[in-house]
Parts: sequence; structure tokens; C-alpha cells
Amino acid sequence: MPDRRSKAPGVLIRATLALMVAGLIQIPSAAGAADDRADLLRRMDQQADRFGAISRQIWEFAEVGYNENQSSERLKLELRSEGFEIQEDVAGIPTAFVASWGRGKPVIAILGEYDALPGLSQEDTPVEKARVAGGAGHGCGHNLFGAASAFAAVAVRHYLEEKKLPGTIRFYGCPAEEGGGGKIYMARAGAFSDCDVALAWHPGTRNQASLSSSLANITAKFRFYGKAAHAAGAPDQGRSALDAVMLMNLATELLREHVPALTRIHYIITQGGGAPNVVPGVAETFYYARHPDMAALDLIWARILKCAEAAALATETRMEMELINSVYNLLPNEALTALLDRNLKRVGGVRYSPEEQKFAEALRSTFPPEVMPSMGSQEEVETPRADLGSGSTDVADVSWVVPTAQFTTATFVPGTPGHSWQATAAAGGSIGRKGMVVAAKTLALSAVELLTMPAEVDSARRVFEKRIAGSVYRSRLPAGQKPPLNYRQN
Repeated sequence: MPDRRSKAPGVLIRATLALMVAGLIQIPSAAGAADDRADLLRRMDQQADRFGAISRQIWEFAEVGYNENQSSERLKLELRSEGFEIQEDVAGIPTAFVASWGRGKPVIAILGEYDALPGLSQEDTPVEKARVAGGAGHGCGHNLFGAASAFAAVAVRHYLEEKKLPGTIRFYGCPAEEGGGGKIYMARAGAFSDCDVALAWHPGTRNQASLSSSLANITAKFRFYGKAAHAAGAPDQGRSALDAVMLMNLATELLREHVPALTRIHYIITQGGGAPNVVPGVAETFYYARHPDMAALDLIWARILKCAEAAALATETRMEMELINSVYNLLPNEALTALLDRNLKRVGGVRYSPEEQKFAEALRSTFPPEVMPSMGSQEEVETPRADLGSGSTDVADVSWVVPTAQFTTATFVPGTPGHSWQATAAAGGSIGRKGMVVAAKTLALSAVELLTMPAEVDSARRVFEKRIAGSVYRSRLPAGQKPPLNYRQN
């Protein structure tokens, strides 16, 4: 990977000053900049319904990771119509792409996602009702994520063209964030190697720029191969792969007492046999393990692997491990977070109409009372806090490659549990789309500042270099491993 630190600090500043002297670009006054921002936001208001409709289409597609064919094509169609150059099949992933507009430095990346979650199909109503029985749904709001980021990229593209400014705006179509690690493979392929800054956001229940880190994560499927036999007629001839799965899971349960604080381990049995009267010859369990520090997680994972090996030994079965994904902990960037916070506060929060208020109250009646922040909190913008998030994201791996920051907006009703049918319901309706517009405007304003104020890019770079000093980013995915395009299949 090329060393992006080779350029001396201040190169962008000197280049911009030279262009100013030559009269090739104009840097507006403070008053002019304020007018430009207001004009940008007004134009985005005029396009909000268009991108809201795109978010609804992606919500209806509800495609899981690495299968987001219609969703990615819909976004590419929109960006291509706006003059973006599209690089497809990035990192050998059919649903990954990069859309670029402009020339030269700085290069500002806006990340977008569009994968849904299995089993969370839901109508856009406050009553639990699946659109497709057993189907996928956008319980994490990635339909909004992708549409808002594309919306912002288009708005910035028009700003650059009208002001005749140098610089490049890019939309990164990132598949399979939910456990598939799409961005890791994109980073490995060099997709972010010439970026100066990466911006992201995420649907949520509050409006807040993030100073938080996240949990590093390793995920894998453990398959056990035994010997099938008649469970009643010849049980002594069988070697149960399901017994191995159950024994591994029991050993991991006992391990929980003896791992560092903040460790999270969770699993499901994805294959347990075909019939009760047949000793299962094949069984599988799917594991996630998380910790705030990747080095500590390596040690925890080695112990989980021993649980699997011991289970195979005890049951006389054979074990194979398929490493599915591994993401790092996210590196906050104080300079970029301050920029996002400033612009999020300029845009403001989400106000509900009377109909939306009624929907929100009905939805909140389905929540446990202990997770009930006050109604109205969606109208406020909260101050960034430096804490530790409980989730994991492949945005974190991008943050080890290029200065990165993100924020959340209130696309969900206050109190909504993540990855829930209630989140899916809001993500498909007007409440989700209002939060989406807040996100798009915040991204656009922030990208414009980065493109017109080289000192902001410089500040982000200095914070990034201080964060990674003495550290080496090394993905735990083997160098030759290809994206697990079928990871959602058992």
C-alpha cells in the first residue's frame, strides 16, 4: 500500500494559494460562504423527495450482504446519470463500486452501505407484520445510509462544478457491512489509497457526531464432520457432529468467566442435522467474538479455537474453521468529528409531523419501558462523547487507512432497539427519510469545507498520524482470502 505520508504538510495549502493568485479559483468570504451553504441546503431540499424515493426502493429490495444487486444498481444508475465515473466490481465483489467526480486533490470519500439483515422483514407500520415471511429487512437502516451518502455526493458534485473548484468527490458503494467485511477487501485492493479523508454516518436514535471507538471483531463458522448412523438401531456406529457443536458451545460458555472485561462472544447453530433418528454427520456453529483491542481479541480467539478442537477430540469428529470476517476497532479523529459536529448543528435535528408523532407513540408502546429516552430528543443535536461503542463495523478498517469520522442521525424513533422490526418500520417511512436528509446535508456541508479549506484536511491528517503512531494495521483475514460472497447461506 502506498505511503500517503510522503507529501509534506501544507502541500494542499500552497497549491490552493497558487491557484488563488492565478485567479483560477475563488475562496468566498465568511459572508459568501454562509450564503453558499444556505444555497446548497435549499437545493438539497428540492431533491430530498427524489433520494427519499431511492431509499424506499432499497428498503423494498431488502437484499442481504453481497447479494445487494438491485440496490447497488439503483445507486449506480443515479450516480451515473449525474456524470460520475463508476468503477465496478471493486475487490472482486459484484456489488462493490466507487463513483467519482472531479479531478485532483483533495479526494474526499463518502461511504455508503445498503445491505439488509436476515429475518427482519417488516411493513412500515407500528404493528409487527412481516412484508415477506422470514424475509430480510433494513433493521439497521442501510437503505437510508446508501441513499443519503449518494445524495450528499451529488450535491457536492454540483457545488464543485458551479464554483469551478479543484478536488474529487467519491461515493463508495460498500456491501456486506453486517458481518461480511466488504470494506476490508476494498481497502486491501487499494480503493482508499489516494483518499485524503473518509466521511460516514449511520442511522440511529440520536443526532450526534462520534468520538467513540468500537469493538474489534473476529467471526467464523466451525463445521464438524462425524459419522451418520441410525440413532436407535446403530447409535454406537455414529459419531455426532451435533454433539461436537454442543460441546464447543458449552466449553465457550464456561470460558466466559475467564476472559477480559468488555469481551463479547455470541453464536448460533446454523446446521444441526436433518432428522432426530439420524446421528448428524455434519453440523455447524457460527461465532462472533469482540473486544476493544485487536491484540487482546487474538488471545481470546485462540482460546475459542481450543474449545472447538477439544470438542472434536472428545466426540471423535473432524473440525474445520472458515474465517468469515475480522474488523478492527475504530480510530476516532477529533478534527473531523469537530467538523461534523459543527455542520450537524447547522442542519439541526428531526421534527415530527402530527402523523409521525402518532406513529412514534404507537411504536414506542412496543418498547421495554427501561429503554425509553424522552420523546423530542430527536430534535436535539447532542455533544460528541468519547466512549466505547458496543458494536463492530468495517468502517473501522478504513479508519486505519485514511482519516475517518462518522455521526448518527435520528432516523429511528427514540428508544428503538437496534436490529429490530421497529427499526425496519421507521427506516421505510417518513421518519427515517427525515433523518436521512439531515445526514445528507451534514455530509455535504462537511465535504465542501474539506474541499475548500485545506487546513481542515491537514488537521485531520495530523490527528490520524498521531493515532496510528507505533501501530501497524494488519487485517486478521489471510492475504489470499476472497470475499465470502455466500456467507449468508448456511
